[in-house]
This record gives sequence, C-alpha cells and structure tokens, in this order.
Amino acid sequence: MIQDDLAKRILILDGAMGTMIQQHQLAEIDFRGDLFTDHHVDLKGNNDLLSLTRPDIIKDIHLAYLGAGADILETNTFSSTSIAQADYDMSDYAYELNKVSAQLARQAIEEFASDQPKYVAGALGPTNRTASISPDVTRPGYRAVHFDELAQAYKEQASGLMDGGADLLLIETIFDTLNAKAAIFGLLELFDERSQQLPIMISGTITDASGRTLSGQTVEAFLISVSHAPILSVGLNCALGACKLKNYVRVLANTAPHFISAFPNAGLPNEFGEYDQSPEEMVAELRPFLQENMINIIGGCCGTTPEYIKQIADLASEYQPRVRAFMGKI
Repeated sequence: MIQDDLAKRILILDGAMGTMIQQHQLAEIDFRGDLFTDHHVDLKGNNDLLSLTRPDIIKDIHLAYLGAGADILETNTFSSTSIAQADYDMSDYAYELNKVSAQLARQAIEEFASDQPKYVAGALGPTNRTASISPDVTRPGYRAVHFDELAQAYKEQASGLMDGGADLLLIETIFDTLNAKAAIFGLLELFDERSQQLPIMISGTITDASGRTLSGQTVEAFLISVSHAPILSVGLNCALGACKLKNYVRVLANTAPHFISAFPNAGLPNEFGEYDQSPEEMVAELRPFLQENMINIIGGCCGTTPEYIKQIADLASEYQPRVRAFMGKI
C-alpha cells in the first residue's frame, strides 16, 4: 500500500507533462491523428487528446520520468473532463481519454524495471470554469458552471481513470475549493456505487503573494474545507516557485493530519511564459522543505522536466519523510 511507502520514504511525483509535450513542437496533424481528421474544431493545444492520437509520445514521457526517479506518475488528463473538453467539442470523449491515459501510465510502469513500487495518479484538473466566481463582472451572481455539473463531470472522469488502472486520484491545481468539493462529492458517489475506494490526493494553488486561492481562501480555510473527505495527502502546486510556496506548505505540515505534498513550478515564468530557473536553483529552494521535515511527496509542476525530477529525487533520498503529527480530523 502507498501508505506504507509514505511512512518509510519521501515519494517522488513526476514533473510537467505540458512542458515535455511542448518540446516535441507538434502540429495540428499530431493532435488529429487518424481518428479526428474531419473534426470541425482546431485541436492543436488539446494535450490530453495525444493519449489517443500520439500515445507513443505520452508513454515515452512517463518512461522518462520513471527513469529520473519518479514514484508516482500523473496521467495525461489535466483537462479530460467533459466540461474542459467542450472547448474542442470533444466532451463525448472524456471517459475514453481518462481510461486510455491511465492505461498508458500503467503500461509505462509495467515496462519499467524497478525494485520499488510505482503508482498511477489519475489527474483531475480544476476545469476552465469556477463555481464560486462569476466570469461576468456585470452579473456577480452568474455562474458558468454549477456544483452538480462539476460533480458529474468529475465522476465520469474518475470512472475512466479507475477503469484504466489508476492507483490514486489526484485533485490538483485547485484555485476554487468549491470545484474541489464537487470533485470529492463525485468521487465518493462513484466509490459508493462501485464498492471500491482509491486514495485521494488534494493539491491547491496559491495564486499570489496574498497567500490565498483565487476564490479567496487562506491555506487554513482551504484545508478545513476539504478535510471531511478521506484524504491520503494534501498539498500545494503550481502558481508560485518553491521559495514563495514554502511558508504555505509549512502551514499544512503543522496542521494537517494527512501526508503532505508539494510540486511547485520551476520558479516564476518570464515575460514569454517560459521558466528560467535551473534544476540546481530549484533544488536549492526545495532543500529547506526537507530540512524542516515538511514533506511526504515532492515533485515538479510547470517548467520541470526529468532533469529536475532526477535532482529532486537525489535530494529527497537524503531525508526522512514527515511524520504525521495528528491522526484525527481538524
């Protein structure tokens, strides 16, 4: 069980899928493949679709992260809800995208020879809509999506991930906790229907120096809002680099009865949206996380590649995992 592994050592989460895909400089034809030659909407940029049209690329990325020392592979499903895929008029493919993406990660693990267990984390992204904030400043009460719609979309996504062989479900890059609560609701409903439960990882996003999510919650409020769920781990990812994320991760480490995760960006993006921080610089900023015994799961988000994950894995091997201080609910 992953709980046993987490008690023994710090586990390594992989790095950015999107960053690796961008290095291939793919064209529209790569996203269409042979399956969607006549699709009426441009598909370039729909990275999740590559699990169907260029599975070789996705599996190779998984294998590269395994070779760098990753223990947990995130599926290529950040935008694989029916809600997010509606931008490409591909909502009907949501279940298939998730199932196939989980299968690809599972295949990579089976092909990779390792003495240590490796895990597939089904990635559930935040969607491109928020249940707490109106997208129209002239109509503050308007919502582009509602709780029940989100819960159903996440339930469908999780169904595909589970059928594809995911070991864990990772609700990540949470900028609106109400979206995350809808995801939790959908997952728990699915678990009840299937009489099967997978560990749930939760990872929020602090959007700026205010220390709050986009929907306005502090780290403490975010933790309380999701702690009713049977959570394996809680943590933070994206938005900020490691240096600016540290204090917020410390709040979780000092408060949460769960395992703690962190997978920050490789610093902050420059004016071109690129990440200039080197692996060595990122590792130097991550070392205090481990020196202060705050971490059980660590990895990289935007801008990170296998080179970063290799150095993060080497760093983590020098330290013991955080011991959970609280076993009850908040």
